[in-house]
This record gives sequence, structure tokens and C-alpha cells, in this order.
Amino acid sequence: MAYDFDLYVIGAGSGGVRAARFAAGFGAKVAVAESRYLGGTCVNVGCVPKKLLVYGAHFAEDFEQASGFGWTLDEAQFDWATLIANKDREINRLNGIYRTLLINSGVTLHEGHAKIVDPHTVEINGERHSAKNILIATGGWPQIPEIPGHEHAISSNQAFFLKELPKRVLVVGGGYIAVEFAGIFHGLGAQTTLLYRGDLFLRGFDGSVRKHLQEELTKRGLDLQFNADIERIDKQADGSLKVTLKDGRQLEADCVFYATGRRPMLDNLGLENTGVTLDKKGFVEVDEQYQTAEPSILALGDVIGRVQLTPVALAEGMAVARRLFKPEQYRPVDYKMIPTAVFSLPNIGTVGLSEEEARDAGHKVVVYESRFRPMKLTLTECQERTLMKLVVDGKTDKVLGCHMVGPDAGEIVQGLAIALKAGATKRHFDETIGVHPTAAEEFVTMRTPVAG
Repeated sequence: MAYDFDLYVIGAGSGGVRAARFAAGFGAKVAVAESRYLGGTCVNVGCVPKKLLVYGAHFAEDFEQASGFGWTLDEAQFDWATLIANKDREINRLNGIYRTLLINSGVTLHEGHAKIVDPHTVEINGERHSAKNILIATGGWPQIPEIPGHEHAISSNQAFFLKELPKRVLVVGGGYIAVEFAGIFHGLGAQTTLLYRGDLFLRGFDGSVRKHLQEELTKRGLDLQFNADIERIDKQADGSLKVTLKDGRQLEADCVFYATGRRPMLDNLGLENTGVTLDKKGFVEVDEQYQTAEPSILALGDVIGRVQLTPVALAEGMAVARRLFKPEQYRPVDYKMIPTAVFSLPNIGTVGLSEEEARDAGHKVVVYESRFRPMKLTLTECQERTLMKLVVDGKTDKVLGCHMVGPDAGEIVQGLAIALKAGATKRHFDETIGVHPTAAEEFVTMRTPVAG
């Protein structure tokens, strides 16, 4: 039968837009439905505005350190409303770029909530459209545990639009979003406490990275409370929040920010009208080609719960477009050696295996590690230290993982990711001449393995 569209994409986030644009470029007739904002989580309430807030928070350190370089500054003052207004203006600009990209690619844009009626039909704004293939790219949504008083807490979605900077903030969670926002609030001047129910945050990251960041955040005066969880939240008459912990302690705050996980955004999507199945965590089940149990329906990005990173969704979108409409160019997404950054203050950059993962995988592990005070800080009172670490296979000399905590870690690790993807050995690192004087050169000058 003839369909209205070759591909109907539900969700105009990173993965959905990439799949739609390239599918249209390959000659397919494509439509995209979006009910909220073009660009998805990353552009609107994720990585982009978060990085802008991280930049804002970092200026406090820059002002503090400037005197060591001869600068005399008047007392710095921060205005939250200005930062948020400027952030909003930039996000609106990006929304327009996404709209232009889609339309100029020949994609039909439908703005509204799309619902799947059957395996080849989508309904939106009272109209039905048929499609040979339907792609679910609806992303994730923050979830707050339903404890008593949970309605008084906020998630990252609301944090980007607060009218004023809270004076006292409790950040709840141990993942990268919690760590990043704790750094943002603290850096901008709020009295900030990070609560995490586990022993140490950033589970899954290299142990040296986790411990080093804990030490650095503690030096900066961030209140870290592990093995701590909230029992209930009560709003006081003056608008402040009384937070009762499970151990009986009580804390006071003006804002409780939850970053304890995200769920797939499948609300009122109509999956019950299809054969699409979900895994035990509620994510859409797909095969290696992103096809669901319903042959005509595909899914990618955060909604499938694999690697929830924007560049991964982009790669998945490209893979779907190629497989469907340009199969001679198709190549599967390689989920190994994916570099990532945590924009904590200081930053984390990492690629490859952690020391713990390498040992668990049976490698004969050799570790090279360096901790040093960056050159920029030598004229200041700041005692921050940078960590760099290489995890090496002692039998093959192959570098299995690179890890860094320090300024511009994400920028530095991106280049190292190419080396690891290409199979670099420790000898390759040793024979590479460093760029001097930089922090990055430390990765090619580490010669002595650490004991143990």
C-alpha cells in the first residue's frame, strides 16, 4: 500500500532529528512530531543549558585567582536572573536552528502530541497519518520518588527556570546530574549539600576518579553526605523546607533538587495498540538494528535505555536512517570506547575501562597515575589538584582506559578517545612528544606504574 510517509519520527530530540534529517536527505518522505520543544532534553533542559550554568559557576574561581596574576577586582556580584535570561535567549536561538534544519531538509514538522493508533498509523492534532516505519525517539523524563512532600521538590526540568537562586539547596542523588548541579549551585553562592544514599557518588566510574573528586569538592566547601536519604519534606510557614532524613536528622533548605534517575517518556503514546514490548525497567526493547517486537516500529536514544548520551543518540539516528534508506552506507553503532565528561567543578573526562572493570574482565592490569597542582594555580592560594590515570593491559601493552579529573578534562579526553579507538598502546603514548607546558602532556610522560 502507499503510505503518507516512509518514516514518521515521534520526538524532535537529538536522535529523532538526526534520523529524520538524514532519512530525508536519502530521499525518504519524512515527518517529525514534537509536543514540547525542538532539540529535546539536551538543548532545552540538559547538556547545553547545564554547561552554560557550569561556565557561570566557574567565574567565582576565576575572580578569586585573578589577584595572583596582578589583577585587582572590585567585589564581584552575581545576578541569577541575568544568567537565566541569557541562557533562555540562547536556547530559543537553538530551537530556531533545529526548526530550520528540519524544514530545509524537507522534513514535515507536526507540533503536538502524537499517538500510535496501529503499527502504521499515527494520530496528531486530530489527524491521522500513515507511515511505512515509525520511529520512537521520545527520550526520558526526570522522576522524583513519591515520598511525603515530594511535590515540594524540583527536578532538573525546573532548575533551569528558577526565578531566583535559592540560598540553601539540598541536591539528592549520586549520578553525574546531581554532582554537576551541586557544583553549579555551590559555585554560584548557594549553601549546598549533596545527599546520596550510597557510600560514594558516581557509581560505575573509576574508583580513583570518584575518590579524587570527593576530596576536591570537600576542599571547596561542598557539604557531601553519603549513606543519607530523605524520609519526608515539609513546607514551613515561611516557605522554607524542613527535610527529615531516614536516620532521623532534620535539615532546612529553600530548595530540594532531585537527580535520582530518569524514566522513558512513553506517556499516552499508544504502545498498547502495537506489539512493542518493554523491558523490566520500562524501556522499549529493541534488537541490534533498533527494531522493536513490532516490525514497522523502531526506537532509539534514551527511550531504549542503553547509553543515555546525546552523541550516542545521534549515532543511533544515523544508523537507523542509513539502514532503512541508504543500506550500502550502513554500519552499526560501536558502543565500546565511548568518551564522556562530567561537568563537575573540577571536570571529569573518561574513556574506556575503569581499573575495576579491567580487573573484572580478567586483564593483567598495570596502572599509571599522576596527581599534580596545575601550572595556572601556582601563583594562587588554590590547592586544587588534577588527576590523570591510564589503565593498561600488561600483556598486550594496550591502553584500556584514560581518566582525568581537572580543568578541561572533557576537551583533553576527546583526543585520547581517538587513540584508544585506534588501539593505542602505552608505547604509543610514551613515544608521543608532549605539548609543553600543558596539563595534557602528563598523559604521555607517565613512566612508572603505581604500586599494587
